[in-house]
Amino acid sequence: MNKRNEIEKMIGMLRAELLQARTPGGMWKGQLSSSAISTSVAVFALHLIDEKKYAPYICKGVEWLKSSMQNNGSWGDSIESPSNLTATLLSYACLYATDDAPSQTKEYLSVRFGGTTDQDIIKGVLAYYGKDLTFSVPILVMCALAGVIKSWINIPQLPFELSVLPQRLFRFLQLPVVSYAIPALIAVGIVRYRNGRKGIDSPIREVFIDRSLMVLQKLQPVHGGFLEAAPLTAFVSMCMTGAGYREHASTQKAVDFLINTVREDGSWPIDTNLSSWVTSLSISALGDDIEDKQALANCIKRNAFASRHPFTGAREGGWGWTDLPGAAPDADDTSGSLVALHILLDGAYCPEVEKGIEWLLALQNRDGGMPTFCKGWGKLPFDRSCADISAHALIAMQLWMDKLPKAMQKRCRNSVQRMLQWMQKNQAEDGSWTPLWFGDQHAKDERSPVYGTSMVVEYLASSEEPLAREMRKKGLKYILSVQNADGGWGGAKDVPSKVTLTSRALSALASYHIPETSEALENAFGYLHCKYVAGQLFQAEPIGLYFARLWYSERLYNLTFALNALKKLQTVID
Repeated sequence: MNKRNEIEKMIGMLRAELLQARTPGGMWKGQLSSSAISTSVAVFALHLIDEKKYAPYICKGVEWLKSSMQNNGSWGDSIESPSNLTATLLSYACLYATDDAPSQTKEYLSVRFGGTTDQDIIKGVLAYYGKDLTFSVPILVMCALAGVIKSWINIPQLPFELSVLPQRLFRFLQLPVVSYAIPALIAVGIVRYRNGRKGIDSPIREVFIDRSLMVLQKLQPVHGGFLEAAPLTAFVSMCMTGAGYREHASTQKAVDFLINTVREDGSWPIDTNLSSWVTSLSISALGDDIEDKQALANCIKRNAFASRHPFTGAREGGWGWTDLPGAAPDADDTSGSLVALHILLDGAYCPEVEKGIEWLLALQNRDGGMPTFCKGWGKLPFDRSCADISAHALIAMQLWMDKLPKAMQKRCRNSVQRMLQWMQKNQAEDGSWTPLWFGDQHAKDERSPVYGTSMVVEYLASSEEPLAREMRKKGLKYILSVQNADGGWGGAKDVPSKVTLTSRALSALASYHIPETSEALENAFGYLHCKYVAGQLFQAEPIGLYFARLWYSERLYNLTFALNALKKLQTVID
């Protein structure tokens, strides 16, 4: 086998596939996997709101759930996923209310919870998610609305009243939900209050309901989908209905969103799409190999938020994961868009770049790391500092550093040093970093230090900072130490290899032309080439949202990750 020729052949195929996947509007949309969590929650919401009117959608969704059930009566979140407690419980609750809950599913849950009494389910779900009530309380409330849980008494109460306070105070209040979940705080909190015991504070709480609902309306995007996500939108609409607000404008707009985003087979994805994210990935993978770079740059510029975000209170200038109005700005997508603009504009400065850098500077946590959505919300998973997101912001700042105003350059240099110090402090003894948003379902703890470490090492490749050189050396050593015998990588040591994770590790190693990596590069290419020959390069591999148990796969991950890796490999092979 002529390795160079095979690499060129694979690059040509991947490039053609990626360009073909681009939409007429210029962006990439990708294809998220259908989700048992999204489908069960959406179907139950429609059932609760009006089971006759929405019967076609309910019936089709129920059939999809039945057809995707595993032999032991459980569900994974995507069809490719192993059994998942959240997906199984929500699917069971949906079928319990709308059709006929399978007996084997009840047996599965009984084993997982140690029984299926109210106490068993509530205790099990709360233990599964820990202190973060963002998912656990909506799940328990749906079980109560469906009749799986008979009594509301032990379901935690969410303080919906706090939603009326100024957003700038939220990070000081230690809210039990993450920064983007204020709609759930309101709707879930109100329905739990309506179905709970009333106390001496009830008259005061009643006063805050209308005011909280006004906040909910202000937070709802124009087409009804909170965060463009079926689960959050469905949870809000079912809770509004359960609290007596079936005809409320927010409930009806949420229903419109659910009806407009259902798929032909009756299922829903975890989110509408990740267009901004997969577009940034596509541009990074293609590099200069894009014809209409200016037009694509204009698309990206238009997607920057031009005003303060209603959910998170984030200032203007950031980018979200999609070009749809329900997104929220986040650090990873803002950094990705800034890197993409540098490629498309050949480094030519523009106002959107300055605002994007300013947005990142304002977001940085006090500990020096970069969170996803909101500064200072560090107690819950979504909002803590994250190594790969921090490294992404670092490279975005360094790419544009020379073009920034002098005062901003100074701020960026200080920011970079703080990020490096935080990353050094949080690098594990074995040289790894664990990412926040990506995991491996086959790992014992579902974590993926291979992904996190590979991303940090790749992002730090162009940095001349002494700390960066020291950390990436340890990171490279970790990546090399956990390569599997087949040449690929799973999320951690001895975890089955995957195309996505092998591509990310290969990209990291190929970013450095050093002798120690030559054998690993050879073996990694061998793994990807075998998948290519077998026609398995695009097999779905759920890797997203591991800590929230909302796993998804995205077809463009395989494509862009592999193309990026092979193009880097092409520059270092002998």
